[in-house]
Amino acid sequence: MARIPLAIVGSGGMGTRHMFGLAELEKAGLNPFDLVAVCDVDSARAELLAEEAQKHLGRRPVTCADLETAQRAGAVAVDITTVPRFHHTLAAEAIALGIDVMVEKPVGLTISAAHALEQAIAGSDRILSVAENFRRDPTNRLVKALIDGGVLGEPRYFHQSSSGGGDLMAISMWRHMKDESGILFDAGTHYTDMMEYYLGPVASVYAQMRLYEKTRYNPAATGGAPASNPGGVYGQFQAAMPAEFTATADDALFAMVNFASGAVGQYAENRAGHGRSEWARSVHGSAGAVEIPKDRSGEPLVLTLDGTRTYTGAEILPLVPDFELDDATAALFGGSRATAYGLDFETVDRLLLAVEYAEFGASIASRSQPEVGFIEGLRAIAVCYAMMESGAAGGTIVSVDDVLNGTIRGYQESIDAAISTSA
Repeated sequence: MARIPLAIVGSGGMGTRHMFGLAELEKAGLNPFDLVAVCDVDSARAELLAEEAQKHLGRRPVTCADLETAQRAGAVAVDITTVPRFHHTLAAEAIALGIDVMVEKPVGLTISAAHALEQAIAGSDRILSVAENFRRDPTNRLVKALIDGGVLGEPRYFHQSSSGGGDLMAISMWRHMKDESGILFDAGTHYTDMMEYYLGPVASVYAQMRLYEKTRYNPAATGGAPASNPGGVYGQFQAAMPAEFTATADDALFAMVNFASGAVGQYAENRAGHGRSEWARSVHGSAGAVEIPKDRSGEPLVLTLDGTRTYTGAEILPLVPDFELDDATAALFGGSRATAYGLDFETVDRLLLAVEYAEFGASIASRSQPEVGFIEGLRAIAVCYAMMESGAAGGTIVSVDDVLNGTIRGYQESIDAAISTSA
């Protein structure tokens, strides 16, 4: 079958990570795409990504600065990996040109931005996939199978907490700027997607939010090792960022989450934590609980039933006889019933991005909806903003529906104004 001509739009760290994911599909003989173009307003970055693509894919895509040029180069599908502010406008432009789209999360930097995209694509038959990789981790697929299979009984309680980062820059400067995304939103949309993936719609939340570290430091700017460099691709960009800057985005969020099912959740994300880094996630039901390792760690689940029987890793499989990974995930992670994997973070990161690409290609070929489309992407940002709106208002209860319909948007107003100014 002929390959689908593809362009990557955004040639920085995330675009590079996505290209590495495409290379993993290529190595596995599963790549449905032909990378014909890489786009960036910074021509030097586009050239760097084109060179990397040639090394890993065996052919050099053309470089360009806009979607129309990418389309003239043959692209009929695009993968949008720019900074979040441009996700919704580029996705709308691509779909207007008749191009199928995979766009990095968030699907919009605010609810208003996402609704602008929704209006722009109404009536289109183009594919819109939101690149959400955490739920594709085999361990998270197994958690979902345990919940859906009734192994935990009636789901009652979700817990997630993490702490770390201190006063250091998390990957990029923009992740500490409220009007560019902020770390709580950038990471939070992953985690709110996981909440609803496990336990269904969130109805309401209440939260407290803080900006603890108003000054952030970037050791890479002075020749030190980056504080965080997922995928190993950000170092060259971090060296050019300021050594010290003032953060405007909050860096800690503590929330209670009410699910429509009646389940309750606790969520704590402290990106200014000092001391030893911490991580925990679990789902509890009427029959037992499952402890879930950090996404992309490859560590096994620990399942405890009735407080006495404990299962880990492959011991869980007899309890979920119907559990089976999709073909691409099975091929990349070592089998259709893989439960854990001994791989380093960079490899896992690339493999999960490869799974996203495999599904995007299959959706294009079959003209079917992807697992994470506009609605799922919209809900992820709505739940995240519900927590942040509540925190900004001092802990009032906030309905997710009120965030979705724009009734509550005080925290987002300055972000919308910044988007409007830069449009």
